[in-house]
Amino acid sequence: MSSLYLPLALLGTFGTVVVIGLLVDRSLAERRRAVDILQSQVGEVSSTNLREKDLATRSFDERVVGPAVTSIGEMARRLTPMGMRDRIARKLVLAGSPSEWDADKVAAFKFAGAFGFGAFALLVAVVASFAPIVSLFALGVMAYIGFLIPGAILGQAANSRQEAIRKALPDTMDLLTISVEAGLGFDAALAHVRKNIVGPLADEIGRLLQEMQLGVSRPDAFRHLGERTDVEELRGFIIAMVQAEMFGIGIAKVLRAQAQELRLKRRQRAEEKSIKIAVKLLFPLIFCILPAMFVVTIGPGIIKIGQQFFGISK
Repeated sequence: MSSLYLPLALLGTFGTVVVIGLLVDRSLAERRRAVDILQSQVGEVSSTNLREKDLATRSFDERVVGPAVTSIGEMARRLTPMGMRDRIARKLVLAGSPSEWDADKVAAFKFAGAFGFGAFALLVAVVASFAPIVSLFALGVMAYIGFLIPGAILGQAANSRQEAIRKALPDTMDLLTISVEAGLGFDAALAHVRKNIVGPLADEIGRLLQEMQLGVSRPDAFRHLGERTDVEELRGFIIAMVQAEMFGIGIAKVLRAQAQELRLKRRQRAEEKSIKIAVKLLFPLIFCILPAMFVVTIGPGIIKIGQQFFGISK
């Protein structure tokens, strides 16, 4: 693995030379720009082409490096499998659009994680003197793991938020139904629900009310709510509300029917989870519990048989 030191040294030297050249060219570009401004003020403007003048006054990184990086970035975005940035942006929306995160930061963390884990694997391989094939395999696996970790964290945050909305929806619907049947208007009932519950569903209801106050129609605001959450039960409620708004159906009846349906779905979901428990316990039972039980129950008998018939000593 000592052969890796030479390419790394060459790469570091080349990078240092490039950075120094960019800094020198930037300082010279500032000086050229000042000289051109002074010449234009004293009337000594040449008759060269405007495009050539513009290129001459720009630094090397503005003329070459910037466009090259932009082109490479666009190419990388096109070559990214299934639009990685779009998937990240969608997960951020499902996770509640945290203020400290955005798609570019998550993508940067993914590539930084790949580089960091890959560098760590390379360091371990050099120190432990692994074979080249093993080192390359470890490098690839660790880089892939580092690339996946930020996306996995973001996906878990989105799933947790969706599950919290799903759990809070039946009780929220009951409170909304009671508020409407007590005489409150639908918007006032939503505001009352927003005031009395906490969690991601309450935040989404608050955003729904803000959109309607800003002039967004109620059906469009409900559709935006469905796009931001992507919860099946909430999507069914949104469809029912949009249809009630379009056809003039009484809101109270629709809310009562939706509350009953959500309670039924919650009970069915609990029954489904209880049925899955037996299947999930099968593998721990076979590989962990049953071997221990066999050792405890059958082990003494096997030892006794071995002592009596085969003369195995204690």
